[in-house]
Amino acid sequence: QVQLVESGGGLVQAGGSLRLSCAASGRTFHDHVMGWFRQAPGKEREFVAAASWNGGNTLYADSVKGRFTISRDNAKNAVYLQMNSLNPEDTALYYCATSFPGHIIRETSGAYNYWGRGTQVTVSS
Repeated sequence: QVQLVESGGGLVQAGGSLRLSCAASGRTFHDHVMGWFRQAPGKEREFVAAASWNGGNTLYADSVKGRFTISRDNAKNAVYLQMNSLNPEDTALYYCATSFPGHIIRETSGAYNYWGRGTQVTVSS
């Protein structure tokens, strides 16, 4: 059974940093894009960042570009999201996801078939 488990969320002041982790089990995802999405209360789930199978290619939402960094460790079957310069607009439930097999990075949630349950990030002003 495939499982994605996120961790690292929490409450942080504006300007602070958090590092999210996502551990995958049940199979390996070396040939899959892995990504992060987020959903704030009353809003649609939105793409945050994704990385190709070896982390060589990455894609970021404009709203986080320059502040967030995605990385992955295939040996640990894990993906990470380093979040710096956080602001209250970053408050959301953050989800880890893996794509259908392939190397093309897509921003649409429909391109991802396994999802974690999310970790809450709250940024106070």
